Amino acid sequence: MRLLLDLGNTRLKWALRDSDGWHAQGAVGWNEDVALSLHEAWRGFDAPRDVFGASVVDGAREAQVAAVVAACFSRTLEWLRTPSMACGVINAYPEPARLGVDRFLAMVAAHAEGLAPCVLAGAGTALTLDALTAEGRHLGGLIAPGPQLMQQALLGATARVLVDRPGEVLEVADNTPDAVASGCWQAAAALIERFVAHMSPELGGAPQLVLGGGDAEALQPLLSMPTTLSPDSVLRGLAVWSDAHSPFVPAL
Repeated sequence: MRLLLDLGNTRLKWALRDSDGWHAQGAVGWNEDVALSLHEAWRGFDAPRDVFGASVVDGAREAQVAAVVAACFSRTLEWLRTPSMACGVINAYPEPARLGVDRFLAMVAAHAEGLAPCVLAGAGTALTLDALTAEGRHLGGLIAPGPQLMQQALLGATARVLVDRPGEVLEVADNTPDAVASGCWQAAAALIERFVAHMSPELGGAPQLVLGGGDAEALQPLLSMPTTLSPDSVLRGLAVWSDAHSPFVPAL
């Protein structure tokens, strides 16, 4: 058994995996009691042979999670830091570690699953965009605020843009709450479509759009092009990486 951990900006997702596939999965938000939630979720599980983690959060939260892993299973958590190349994917960044490991692992998952050439869009706290060739070469990408963060930034930086309810996403709005929500979500969709159009020639003319992240399902209907939803792409990419670096040993 192997324990895989994805420490994202909003929440921690985990999965137990064995040679037959996924065994159990769960998630906990950073606004919850993470240690207590993980202790309760993992109670009764046998100790995994390996524990691998991917993180975009600070060292304090990484240390907290590593301490829970040690307390529950007496195992050391091994962190994956973004490499220059792994599992057939070549990182475009001159300083490889500066590319978010979540973005790299999403590309690993897409490449392993035969989705490249593709554009990967991660819709969460941040909106990330990456272009990946069929050969696994990362061409670079973009980072912008996610639609919910856009709304928070707009409302926090203006005195007279006031909302008294959550807005609906419409083509054209006749009130402020709907105008704010519609503008931010449509801006995210427009940026994705513009990036796909710009990168298409380098990706052979017809790249797939692979959409992941916590806001993926809400964003998908706003896009005018076909999309492939990719839930848990970081965990799936981490599974590919961990299989390559610590293969399961068949039982004798």
